Amino acid sequence: MVLRWLAALLLSPLLVSLAHAGAYEAELPAELASARDMCALVPCAEVFPGATSFSERKGQPPYVEAYAEAPEKGAAKQLLGYVMLSTDITDTPAYSGKPVVTLIGMDKAGRYVGIKVLKHSEPILLLGIPESALTRFNDQYKGKSVTDKIEVGPARPDEGVLGVDAISGATVTVIAQNQVIGDSAAAVARQVGLIAPTVREPARYTPTGAALDWAALVKQGAVQRLRVRPEQVGLPGGGEPFIELWFGALNSPVLGPALLGATSWHNLMEQLKPGDNAIFVIRSAGAESFKGSGFVRGGIYDRISVRQGSDTFRFRDTDALNLYGLAAAGAPAFNESAIFIIRSPSFSAAYPWKLNFLGNRVDRATGARSFANFDAEVWLPAGYLQGGRPVVEEPQAAWQKVWKARAPAIAAFALLLVAVAVVYALRDRLTRAATHKNKWPVNAFKYSFWVLSVVFVGFGAMAQPSITQVLTWFHALLFSWQWALFLSDPFIFLFWIFIIATTFVWGRGLFCGWLCPFGSLQEIIHKLAGVVGLKRWQFQLPRRWHDRLKWVKYAAFFGLLAVSAFSMATAEMLAEIEPFKTTFLVGPLNRAWPYTLFLAAILGIAVFIERPFCKYLCPLGGALAMPSTFRWFGLRRKPDCNRCKACAVGCGSQAIDADGRIDHRECLHCLDCMVLYTDTGGCPPLAKERKRREREALPLTGVNRAGYYIPIHPIHAPAVTDTLATGDLKGRPDPRVPTDPVTPPYAPPQRATAWLVGELRDHLWPWNGAGHDGQHKALRAAGWSLAIAASVAWALAATGRLSSGAVIGWWFGWSVYEVLIRLAAKPHVKDGPWWGRRYRAATVMDMLSYVGFKNLLIGATLFLALKALGWLPV
Repeated sequence: MVLRWLAALLLSPLLVSLAHAGAYEAELPAELASARDMCALVPCAEVFPGATSFSERKGQPPYVEAYAEAPEKGAAKQLLGYVMLSTDITDTPAYSGKPVVTLIGMDKAGRYVGIKVLKHSEPILLLGIPESALTRFNDQYKGKSVTDKIEVGPARPDEGVLGVDAISGATVTVIAQNQVIGDSAAAVARQVGLIAPTVREPARYTPTGAALDWAALVKQGAVQRLRVRPEQVGLPGGGEPFIELWFGALNSPVLGPALLGATSWHNLMEQLKPGDNAIFVIRSAGAESFKGSGFVRGGIYDRISVRQGSDTFRFRDTDALNLYGLAAAGAPAFNESAIFIIRSPSFSAAYPWKLNFLGNRVDRATGARSFANFDAEVWLPAGYLQGGRPVVEEPQAAWQKVWKARAPAIAAFALLLVAVAVVYALRDRLTRAATHKNKWPVNAFKYSFWVLSVVFVGFGAMAQPSITQVLTWFHALLFSWQWALFLSDPFIFLFWIFIIATTFVWGRGLFCGWLCPFGSLQEIIHKLAGVVGLKRWQFQLPRRWHDRLKWVKYAAFFGLLAVSAFSMATAEMLAEIEPFKTTFLVGPLNRAWPYTLFLAAILGIAVFIERPFCKYLCPLGGALAMPSTFRWFGLRRKPDCNRCKACAVGCGSQAIDADGRIDHRECLHCLDCMVLYTDTGGCPPLAKERKRREREALPLTGVNRAGYYIPIHPIHAPAVTDTLATGDLKGRPDPRVPTDPVTPPYAPPQRATAWLVGELRDHLWPWNGAGHDGQHKALRAAGWSLAIAASVAWALAATGRLSSGAVIGWWFGWSVYEVLIRLAAKPHVKDGPWWGRRYRAATVMDMLSYVGFKNLLIGATLFLALKALGWLPV
C-alpha cells in the first residue's frame, strides 16, 4: 500500500504535465504556411473579437483582413483590422531555439486587440511555468499601439518606453516574444499605411570592372549557395541534396554582366523601373522545385522569399522572368531557374539580404508534417559599391539584452562563485583552525554560502541547475550546438562553467554541498530542526538501506538520458522528479497540488534525514557523480582511518565506509572529516599520541599533511615512515584510496610515444588478450558481434540510412557490454585524472562511470565528425 502511494506521488506531477501540455509542441496543420484561407485553419476570431469574417491571405508578408457584418443589407463589409501569423513574418527563436508561433490581431488604428500562442517549444512553459503566465504576458499588449516602444521591464516615461512585466524564470522567452509581436505588427502596419514603410538608401554601384568567372564570384561572396540536405527535412540521407540553390543580385554593372552577359544584362535593365531590383535563382541539384505548388494554383511562389531586416518580399508570376542561361565561366548546370523583380523602396542591394526557402519537413518518428525555413545571406562585396558597404546596426539578440539588463546581479553572482572556489581551495587552513567542538572557521563560510544559494541564487536569480540542462547540453553537442541557447540565461551559463570545472578538480561535492539551492534548503531545514528541539528524532538510514537507495539517483539519470535519446519532451516531463521548478521558479502555491505535495514530502523528510533528495533521488547528482570518480584532488585519509570510526559516525552524507574510505561520488564536502583529520583533541590517533607526549613531557609538534604529529626527531629511515609518521595499515585496506591499488600488466610504459599508444589501446580496447576474458570465448565473440554491429550502425548513419536515435541506442548497447567485459578482463580504473598512472581495482559503479563518461565523449566526437561531413541525419 505504501509503495502504491509513493508511486502515485512520484507519477502525479507527470500526469498533470501531460494533461496541461496545451500549446507545447502542438501539431499545426501542415498547409498552414501556404494556405490562402489561413483563418480556416487557425482561430482568427479569438484574437479579433467582434470580427465575423476574414479575407484570404494578402500582401507581402501575408496578413488577413478582419471584417464586421455590413451595417445594412447590400452595403460593403466593415473593415475592422488585421490578423497575422508571426512565422509568416519572422522566425525569431525563443529560449528553446525555436520560434513561438503566435497569432496577432491589430485594429485599423494599429492597436493590439488579441494575441494567441498556437505552438511553442519552451519546456519551462510545460513543466515549470503554466501557459497561463504566457497568456497574461500577451494580454499586456492589448490596447497598446504598434507605434509604441515596448520593452520587457519597467517603463521609462522620459525615454518614451512602455514596460511590460516579464515572466519570472522565462526572461528570454518573453524578450523574444516581445520582438516577435513588435516585428510582425510593424511589418503589416507598413503595408497598410499605418506607419511609414522602411526606405533603404538605394545601392550606388561602382563602374564596370573586369569580367569575373563563377569561382571568383563565389569566392567574393557576390553569389551564394543555399543547400538543404534530405535529412534536414526528415528524409533518408544520401549523396544528392534535397535542393541546392544559387542566388545573387543582378543590378550591379559588375555582377550582372558577368552572370548574364552584357547584352542580356542591358536588356534586363531596360525592363526595370526606377527602384526595381533583380535577383537570380537557379537550382543546381535536387528534385524539389523552388517555385512550389502555389505558383501553379495562383501565380504565387510560396517556396521562396527574400528577407531584409524585418521586411519580407514575396513574388508573383508578374515578378518573374525567364532565365535561360548563365554566361559566367564555370557556372553549374541547372534544371530550374528564374529572375525575380523586387518592386519596393524598402529593398536595397547595398544591404545584406537573405533568400529563404520553405521546406516540408517530415517527422520520421511520427510521420507528422510541418514546414521549416532555410536561408542563406548574401551581401555585395564592398568593392561593388561606391563608398563601400553601409553601416548596418543589427538588433541585439535576446541573450545580449539579458546580460546587459542584469549586469550588476551577474557580476555579484560571478563574485560568489569565485569566493566559494577560493574558500574551498583554502580548506586546509580553515579546517586546521577548527576543531570538532568549534567548526565555525569552516561553518561560517559554509552556512553563509547556503543562505546565499537559497535566497540569492535560488529565489532571486532562479539559477537552480537541473538535469534538463544536462540533457539539453548532451543533445546540443550531438545535434545542434547553439551558443545563444546557453548564453540566454547568464546565471545558469556561469553556474555550469563553475560546476564543470570544480567537479573535475574536487568532485561534485562542492556544488552539491555548498551551492546547490535546493540542497542548501534541505540542509538549512535539517539544521534548524535540530536547533528547535527535533534533534532527538533525527537519524540516518541503516547502512544496508542507504547503500541500496543511493542507486536510485543513478537509475533516474540513466533512465532520463535513455528516454531523451528518443523523446526530449518525454524526458523533460519525467524530469519532474526534481522539485526545483516548484520550489524556485513557480512557487508551490502556483502549481497543481501533486507538485506541492511532492515538494512538501521531500522537505518534511529533510527535517529528520539530512539531504534525502540529494542522497537518494537527485538525477543531477547522479550525472555529476560520474566525472567525480576521476576528480583530481580528494579529501585526505590516514592509514589509521581503516579502524577508527570517528569520521564515519559524523558523516552526514554517509560517504565513508567501514574501512574509512571516502566515496567521492557520494561525498558532499561538508569537511567535518577534514576538521577531525588535524584535530588533536578529536582524532583518536592524534589524541592518543598527544596524551602520550603529555605524560612523558614531550613537546607537541605540529600536525603534518599526512595527519600525524611531526616526529620530535627527524626520521631518515624509509622503513620507519609507515609507523609513527604515517600510521600502520596492519593488513587492513588502505583508506587513502577508494579501492585497493593495483598495477595491471597493460599499464602504459613511461616513454611518451609508447605511453600514448598504450593509453589509446587501454581506453579503446576493452579486452586484455589473455587471462579471465580468455576463458569466456562466448562473451568475447558476442562482444565482437556487438562491436561490428555498432560500427555498421555508425556506417549507416554516415550514409544517412540510420537516425541519430538508433545510433545512440546501439552506442548504449555497446557501452553496457564494455562494462561487463572490462569488469572481467580489465577490472581496473585510474585514480585521479585519466592521463595519470595510478591504477586501482574497479567497482561496478567505477566502471559504469568510466565507460559511460568515456563513451559519451567518444560518441560526441563521432557525431560532430559526421555532422561536419554533412552525413548525419537529425
